[in-house]
This record gives sequence, C-alpha cells and structure tokens, in this order.
Amino acid sequence: MRTLGSGEILFILAAIRWTLLLSAAAFVGGSIGGMLIALMRSGRIKPLRWVAFGYIKLFQGTPLLMQLFLAFFVPGLFGFDVDPWGAAALGLSLHASAFLGEIWRGAIETVPRGQWESSAALGLRYWSQMRLVVLPQAVPIAIPPTVGFLVQLIKGTSLASIIGFVELTRAAQVINNAVFQPFTIFGIVGLAYFAVCWPLSAYSKRMERRLAAATR
Repeated sequence: MRTLGSGEILFILAAIRWTLLLSAAAFVGGSIGGMLIALMRSGRIKPLRWVAFGYIKLFQGTPLLMQLFLAFFVPGLFGFDVDPWGAAALGLSLHASAFLGEIWRGAIETVPRGQWESSAALGLRYWSQMRLVVLPQAVPIAIPPTVGFLVQLIKGTSLASIIGFVELTRAAQVINNAVFQPFTIFGIVGLAYFAVCWPLSAYSKRMERRLAAATR
C-alpha cells in the first residue's frame, strides 16, 4: 500500500481545474438553454410556454445522477460515442438550463407590468421590450440566485465521478483506493470545495442585501 505524500495531494488539488472547467462549461451551456427557457416561459406563445414548463419539471423532478447516466449511455444507443467529459458537460448543462430558466423567468416577471405596457405604448415589439426595457431591470434581480445556483452546480460536478470523469472527487477516490486514508483525503477535498464555493456564496448574500436595500 502506498503512503500519502505530497505527490498524491498535488494530484488531488490539480483536479480542481477539471471541476472548474466542467462547472464553467455547464454554466455557459445552461445559460444559453436557460435564457431560451426563460423567454419561452414568459412569452406569449402558449405551446412554447407548456414545452418550457414540461422541460423544467422534468429536469427539476429527476435526480442529477440519473440525468448524467442518461447523457452518458443514451447517445451510444444511436451510434454516438460520448466520452465522460462530453457526457458530464451535456448532462450538467441540461440540468442547469432548467434551473436557470426558472430563476430568470422569475426575475423577468418581477418587472412591473406597467413597464411592459409603457414600452408597448411607445411602439416597441416583444423582443425590443425585452432587450431595452425588461432585461436591464431583471438582470440585477437575477444575479444573487444565479450565483447561488452556480455554487450548487460546482458541488454537483462531484457526481460526474460516477461516469468516470476525473474531477476533484474522482481524483480523491483514485488516491484513496491506493493509500486508504479517507479521513485525510476527503477532508482535503472538502476544504477545496469550501475554498471555491464560499467566496461565491458570500458574494451572493452580499448582492441579496444590496438588492433588498435598494428596493426599500
């Protein structure tokens, strides 16, 4: 049995970059999908609203672990070869788009109805209303819950280890299988997640306080 040394610790810490890269890829993909979902949910076309509603309920109502399994195995049924990185990024992006879409829909709907009516009276169509009037007011409201969800997304990347993607948690499992010092190894992993997530959580809470003060 190997002993736990600096090389093993550095291997674990080096895997943080894959956690961050996966989180960034999922957040970008989820942001694109989430904006589409939010616009569909808050739009005027009823079938699109129902499609977006069903998508949100599907991904919010099923475990993320199952979604990652499906993203990894289902493409193979249709002849597509997906590696763990691609499957993890796809599964987390679909997951994130459902949650971000609902967060951003809520922010859009907090804009007073009078703003919509005033912009319509000025002759603005729906997309111009969104771009020039609604979204500039909705974005500050959406920032705190969006950052809060990003924290959850970073922690959720640990489930990608189950499909073989070597991020922080998977790297720790590999080293622990060699040295069998779970308390030390997973203690290091916990501290690493805390170091990444705590500043984001603190920023989200500060933004919430600023928003609350601005709306008084």
